[in-house]
Parts: sequence; C-alpha cells; structure tokens
Amino acid sequence: MSKTQTSSKLEFLEDPATLSGSLGKAELFFEKNRNLVLGLLGAIVLVIAGFIGYRYWVDSQDEEAQTAMFPSVYEWEADSLKKALNGNGANEGLVAISEEYSAAPAGNLAGFYAGVALLKQGKYDEAIEKLQGFKSSDLLVQGRAYALIGDAYMEKKAYGDAIDYYKKAADYKPNPYFSPAYLMKLALAYEQNKQNQEAIDTYNQIIDKYPTSAESANAKKYKSVLESTVGES
Repeated sequence: MSKTQTSSKLEFLEDPATLSGSLGKAELFFEKNRNLVLGLLGAIVLVIAGFIGYRYWVDSQDEEAQTAMFPSVYEWEADSLKKALNGNGANEGLVAISEEYSAAPAGNLAGFYAGVALLKQGKYDEAIEKLQGFKSSDLLVQGRAYALIGDAYMEKKAYGDAIDYYKKAADYKPNPYFSPAYLMKLALAYEQNKQNQEAIDTYNQIIDKYPTSAESANAKKYKSVLESTVGES
C-alpha cells in the first residue's frame, strides 16, 4: 500500500463530516432502541450489584457460621459426638450449622465435621450424604472426604462404591504424603471385591510411585501373599 493511499484513508477517518455522520447514526440507533439499550445497561448493573450483595451476604454468613461452630468443634475434638452433632441446648450442632449456612465456607466445613462424627457413630448412610455434600480445593481435606466415603461404603460391604471413592481420593492431587494410604485402601477394597489383579496392580503403583512411603513395605508383603494365592510368581 502506498503512502498516499494510507494518508488518504487516515484523512477520511478523521474527516469531521464523516465523524459527524457516524455520531448521527449512533444517536439514531439509540433513539430507535432506547428501551433495549437502557434495559441491557440496567441488567448489567443489577448483575454487578447482585454479585456484590451476594458476596457480602456469604461473608457475613461465614462469620456467623464460624462463631456458631466453635463450641461444636470443641465437642467434636473431645469425642463428644452427640453434642457435636446436635448441640447442647445452648449451641447449635454441626448438622444444623451445615444446613443453615450451607452457602458459606464454614458451613461447608461443618458438613465435613458432621460426616466424620456420623461415620464414627456407625451412621454410614448419613455420613455418606454429609461427606458427598462437602466440596473443597484444599490439598488434604477433599481427598480425605473421598476416602472417608469409601470407608463408609466398606463398612456397608458395598465394595464397588468403596472402590470408586478410593480411586477419587488417590487421584485427587496425587502427592507422596496422602496418596499411598488411599491407594492401600483401594487395593484392599479390590481384594474384598475379588478383583485380585486390580489389587496387585494397585500395590505395584504404591511400590513404583511411592517407594519411600510407609505403605510401600506393606504393599510388597500383601502383593506377595496375593500373588501366591492366585498362582502367580
């Protein structure tokens, strides 16, 4: 493109008459579509205001939930599970807090505590429900929740479901600190479900991926016993 052609185009774009015509078209469009434009702007403002209001509400709910949780968590740590779950008359229990403040992070965490307490009480279906409702991006707690659901299913002898959740635990942000334990649970669930080859493969995962873990020695031992049982060398 020549310099003359480029200059002429720039002059055309900057020409006052051209700019005036463009502005006139914009004004005409606005006049014809005033209600639509104003409606869209109003909707955007409402969405922004709604989001800000929701975040403020969640933050206030979280503060309330943390305050309400404190006595129940104390009872939970003291292994007073009934009081932790249902309260002591003066304070709400973890179950009520998890339901009342379900949108707040602290309410979500109350659901996790409640699930653990219910599991300890042998209320496996209720524990599963609470723990399935828990969601977190944390390295430790979400994987732990999956594993605890697997434990509940193991107690119910629902080995297929236990396997599914132990897999989720082992696959969640794999790391040398927690994953070996979850893989060990998975291998044992496979054994209970008569899936011996899958159990052997899982023991091999522990041995190969986490050779320095505490679980590695047990994985070698259990693998050896299982291989002799199924006639493999």
